[in-house]
Amino acid sequence: MSTCEVCGNEYDAAFTVITADSQEHVFDSLECAAQQIAPTCAECGCRVLGHGVQQDSTIYCCANCAQRAGVGAARDRV
Repeated sequence: MSTCEVCGNEYDAAFTVITADSQEHVFDSLECAAQQIAPTCAECGCRVLGHGVQQDSTIYCCANCAQRAGVGAARDRV
């Protein structure tokens, strides 16, 4: 059994995620994985679980948040 690094639950179906920088993380649910490794929107603070919008190294959950932050050219769809 593995232990989730977020909630501490010991779970026989825990899974390992290897990030782009080769770090390994063990979770028992997608919710815990999102809390640990998903980026947060620079404008509203929500977790970015989809593509989001990126300006340089800043990540936003959507074009609306990017526009509110001053990224005028941001669009969700063209």
